[in-house]
Amino acid sequence: MTAHIDLSKAGILAESSAVRVALLPPVARFSLRAATPEQKALSKALGVTLPAKIGQCGRKGDIEIICLGPDEWTIIAPEDQAGTITDACAAIYAKTPHSLTEISDREVTVHITGPKASDLITIGCPRNLDQLPTGEARRTVFDGVTTVLWRDGDQDYRLDLWRSFAPHVIALLETGCAELAGE
Repeated sequence: MTAHIDLSKAGILAESSAVRVALLPPVARFSLRAATPEQKALSKALGVTLPAKIGQCGRKGDIEIICLGPDEWTIIAPEDQAGTITDACAAIYAKTPHSLTEISDREVTVHITGPKASDLITIGCPRNLDQLPTGEARRTVFDGVTTVLWRDGDQDYRLDLWRSFAPHVIALLETGCAELAGE
């Protein structure tokens, strides 16, 4: 049975001396698709260089961009900057065709940190976390759910997942957190 979780309220979901799991506040989130010739103009318009290598992240201030594919990025920014991003891309669309889709309501972000954060993630993620460099992210799965896993520090991760799968994933993380506390 999956418990009801209010995904509109940021806060700690589970915590022990081993690991903490928290729901982060909502952000503006966009899916950007563009061909190679358009990438330079889009980088200039957004004020952040679009990373070229899958998994690499570009950052400037509060805006983060991850490359998910050769022509695919996710842009994350504070909610109050959504209009700025939309306007910047719209202003160059006539000469720089691209697809920018707001996906803010589709996903939530879970923050996982603590001395056993990597152990907790491996209960549902088959990826070798030692091969995920700090400052990068990867599209992966967690117990069969498609996610994007960000590595912000040695034991500091963010997990972006579709809102509809969040109760399932969060329940697994809460159980894992309790189990790790007992070790």
